[in-house]
Amino acid sequence: MPRTVFVTGAAGFIGSHLCEALLARGDRVFGIDNFDPFYDRRIKERNLAKLSAHPSFSFLEGDIRDASALARWGEGMPADALIHLAAKAGVRPSVADPVGYADVNVLGTIRVLDWARERRVPKLLFASSSSVYGGNTKVPFAEDDFVDRPVSPYAATKKAGELLCHTYCHLYGMNVVALRFFTVYGPRQRPEMAIHKFTRRILEGEGIDLYGDGSSRRDYTHIDDIVSGILGSMGAPPGYRVYNLGESATISLSDLVALIEKACGKAAVRRFLPPQPGDVPVTCADISRARNEIGYDPRTPIGRGVSRFVEWYRCEVTTRPA
Repeated sequence: MPRTVFVTGAAGFIGSHLCEALLARGDRVFGIDNFDPFYDRRIKERNLAKLSAHPSFSFLEGDIRDASALARWGEGMPADALIHLAAKAGVRPSVADPVGYADVNVLGTIRVLDWARERRVPKLLFASSSSVYGGNTKVPFAEDDFVDRPVSPYAATKKAGELLCHTYCHLYGMNVVALRFFTVYGPRQRPEMAIHKFTRRILEGEGIDLYGDGSSRRDYTHIDDIVSGILGSMGAPPGYRVYNLGESATISLSDLVALIEKACGKAAVRRFLPPQPGDVPVTCADISRARNEIGYDPRTPIGRGVSRFVEWYRCEVTTRPA
């Protein structure tokens, strides 16, 4: 049965893919995005191009911190679900701008939660992050692990968002799901993210910066698997639930670069630099809860995902407007 779904951050990497999937299954989608200048506005405009042509998609350019913008969003249309993706992203930039990250990711989330409460939205999904696990040495990370020692302002704001979601569930009986994303990648990912940046620099013959000795490991998760997890979590049990969305497999930074080199058919020029504040040595998701409760089943191993990304990137460069 078609639903009416509201999506914050709809013009972004994850948001645009999610909106396409919602529309493909017959839902009505209302999106909002403020086109934050963190990267080129034209990237988000390209993300929206396909969506804007769909008769069941409506979009408002606005900021989630602006109560008047939220009041206009959807013009009072009842919502079956709200998926809150909008946020200032990135661990390293948050160290330089903790106030900005708290403003958007904490205050903005309170505004969204209040909007959902006032409109009596039956289900709210909140985009959290694997960064809440901090420097956890217990691998893989499970949802019940201790997460009160974040190592970056970004991680702290995501933990704060989870706490706010739990509070609104407790006070108002809202059904809320917090989704801890593990290093999402794929077509349309942000240009400063590792796989995108490395691909661009290798193909252009520029050096790449590797922080640390190349042994740090990440649980890279393809956008298709993240979207499937988000859709599945719309059917999560009532109350407050937390799910890891990852591949439950890790790859070292050095091995990731080797995969990108192979897909590009070109060697990288590596520059090794000291580790950055906020970085952690490993991330890895225990996805057993998500498998059992929402049918999450990631199917894109990193090798295949990297090849598909490089293929997309080559096409993107050749068709991108000057």
